[in-house]
Amino acid sequence: MKDFAAIDFETANNYPSSICSLGIVIVRQGEFVEKIYRLVRPEPEWYSYWNTQIHGLTDEDTESERIFPEVWNEIVPRIAGLPLVAHNSPFDEGCLRAAHKAYNMDYPDYEFYCTCRASRKAFGKILPNHKLLTVAEHCGYDLRNHHHALADAEACAQIALKVFTYLNQN
Repeated sequence: MKDFAAIDFETANNYPSSICSLGIVIVRQGEFVEKIYRLVRPEPEWYSYWNTQIHGLTDEDTESERIFPEVWNEIVPRIAGLPLVAHNSPFDEGCLRAAHKAYNMDYPDYEFYCTCRASRKAFGKILPNHKLLTVAEHCGYDLRNHHHALADAEACAQIALKVFTYLNQN
């Protein structure tokens, strides 16, 4: 797979609809062609202590940002026709579905691929775990800013290029 959009969401609280940042890396012909990072005013609009501890974002960071439908409408034409790739895709797909539902938006059944599952198939017990940080390091990507949505999307894209190529060859 050489054409895809790697995606990562960070959430403000325990509601999957509470997307507060998103990172997307668009890959065409195996090359990074566009990187997108957006802050989003979450729904519901509050931050849990634990989520803030993970990604560092607070209400002050997003209180004047656009809501999800406004941000996503900007993204949709850029990812049109591309499969979406995420590390632990059930989380990111769940966020995307929940945000669409929270705003009564039609969900177009995006095609998702999971680099976490793929890394388990490709690397098995070679790795101590298949967390994003571990797999990124194994694939030669230095993930210095873990839990920043764009950094995580970049790591995911790098993993996808390596893992899906490996799986297709073996």
